[in-house]
Order: sequence, then structure tokens, then C-alpha cells
Amino acid sequence: MITVFLLILSVIAGVFLGKHFGKKEKLAKNLLVLSAGFLITICLNEVFPQVYASEESSNLGIFVIAGVLLQMILEALTKGFEHGHFHHHSEHNILPIALMVGLFVHAFIEGIPLANEKEALSPYLLGIVFHNLPISFILGAFLFNRKNESKSSPYPSLLIVALFALASPMGMLLGNYFNPNLQPYFLAIVGGIFLHISSVIIFESNKNHNIDWVKIGLVILGVSLALIMHLFHHHPAAGHLH
Repeated sequence: MITVFLLILSVIAGVFLGKHFGKKEKLAKNLLVLSAGFLITICLNEVFPQVYASEESSNLGIFVIAGVLLQMILEALTKGFEHGHFHHHSEHNILPIALMVGLFVHAFIEGIPLANEKEALSPYLLGIVFHNLPISFILGAFLFNRKNESKSSPYPSLLIVALFALASPMGMLLGNYFNPNLQPYFLAIVGGIFLHISSVIIFESNKNHNIDWVKIGLVILGVSLALIMHLFHHHPAAGHLH
């Protein structure tokens, strides 16, 4: 229940912030970069070691690649919404169905491996929660700051938020029906998704290819937060003085 609560809360919190601060595009971009640094560290320090520690490690690389390719296909639907590219969507009053399908499938697949997580606050779960916040921020900014939005019914937007918030819990529910031995395969696919999203956000070209020190600082901050969590998770005694 803690897992479901955190997954839903991360979406609601992100949407709430997006509704009230969504016009601050720079804030949304900074949240994405911060989360990308966190996510790529979780991917390399937590997800991939777990994947390659399994007995089927020699065959799992193809599933990581499959995750990268799957995310590329989903981004053909979302048009880079996960990266903060939502200007062309905001020109329309109706949220494209393809966008919501892409976001839902993305979150649903991320939820499947949670069915076999033994810890309530696993690094993998926290990676998803941290990743949900900026995407939900952008979603909230788009849904509740659109032109003429105040004249339309809020229920379609609330339904979209509810579907996105429940996508990962639904994936986790489905994961309970899979053989636990398939866990490394699903983690490999999600690892590929994480790797692609975070690397695209981090390595997107800056204007005129100038060094963006703010972006570099945010990536370092995200990486540092994930490393601190990694340290306390694997070496809890390190957080105590003797």
C-alpha cells in the first residue's frame, strides 16, 4: 500500500505544482534535468546490477536494447512530452489520444517490476517516484493552463490525471500474475527505458552548444542524491557514527 500511495502521490503532487507554476517553463526544465541525473544513477547503480546478477544475464542485453527501442516508439506518440517538448501540444484544446497512450504504456511497464520488490522503499520505486514528478508537472501545466481551459469542464483533465496516476499501480497488479523468474527481463526493459529518457534529457544539445553550468550542476545534484540513497541503502551503518 505504501508503494501505491507514493506512486499516486508523486503524480498528484507533480500535477498540482504544474497547475500553479506551469507557466514557469525553466522550472519544468530544471526539474527534468535534476530527475534525469537521479534516474540514470538509479539505472546504473541499482537496476542494471540487479539485472546482470541474474542467471540469465548473458541474454538480457537484448531486453535492455528492446527497452530503448520501445521508448523511442512511445516518444513517436508523445512527441517528446517526457523531455519537456510540449509547446506544439499546447496549441490544441484536446489532448492527443496518442500522447496519453504513450504516457500510460510508459508508466504501466515501469510498474510491472514493482510486484516483486521486497522493500517498501526500494531504490527502483524511488527512481519512478522521482521520475514521475517532472512529467506530472508538465502534464498539469498542459492540462490546466491551456487556452480556454477555464471555459471547459475539468472532468476530462481529472480523468487523464487519474489514469496516469493509476498506470504504474495497475502494472504492479499485473506483475503479480507473472512468474517471479521473469523479473530480470522486465527490469532490463525498464532499465533501457530509463537509460534512454535520462540520457536524452542530459545530452540534449544546448543552444549554440555552449556550456550550461546550471544544467551540469543539476545533473550533479541529481546524481549525488541517488548516490547518497545508494550508500544508505547498501551500507546503512555508514549513516551512523560509532
